[in-house]
Amino acid sequence: MSRLGGGAKCPKCGKTVYFNEEVVSAGSKWHKMCFKCDLCNKMLDSFTVKDHEGKLYCGGCHGKNFGPKGYGYGVGAGTLSTGGALGSKPSSETAYRPAGTGAGGGNKYGSADRCPRCSKSVYAAEKVIGAGQSWHKSCFNCKTCKKKLDSTTLSDKDGEIFCKSCYGKDFGPKGYGFGAGAGTLVNTK
Repeated sequence: MSRLGGGAKCPKCGKTVYFNEEVVSAGSKWHKMCFKCDLCNKMLDSFTVKDHEGKLYCGGCHGKNFGPKGYGYGVGAGTLSTGGALGSKPSSETAYRPAGTGAGGGNKYGSADRCPRCSKSVYAAEKVIGAGQSWHKSCFNCKTCKKKLDSTTLSDKDGEIFCKSCYGKDFGPKGYGFGAGAGTLVNTK
């Protein structure tokens, strides 16, 4: 692999991947914006990524194209799609590692990240990735209402995570037509 141009090349776009924009998966380094499903272009994270022959897929596209086929395996109406449900595992052992978590990175105690909510070390057994950061499972909840979140139910703002409902109330549009009922106005301080 050539080192001209600063580093490894992204398998998706072929351009150099620099340390501050890298995501490691399937044995390769990817740009954060290239880290999406090869078929539907859905952005991926540690819960939804699946790889097949060096290409990345969301759980739904991977299952449809490479999963088991036949009667009883979800072909047709009335089937369930897990599409990256919480707890689904990537199909590669080297599935996902955000920038800065490799060997030599991290804090003085090793390569553990710091949780943005409690500032304590986050180790692999308790790690959840969301909004580009590593969180403890117990800290991965809405800042406002404390509702547990997963990668499909969170919204982020300025490094904090919220459920979609609280995010909409706090940062969404305000005024006529956006209230809790017909003809309501929201009084913002």
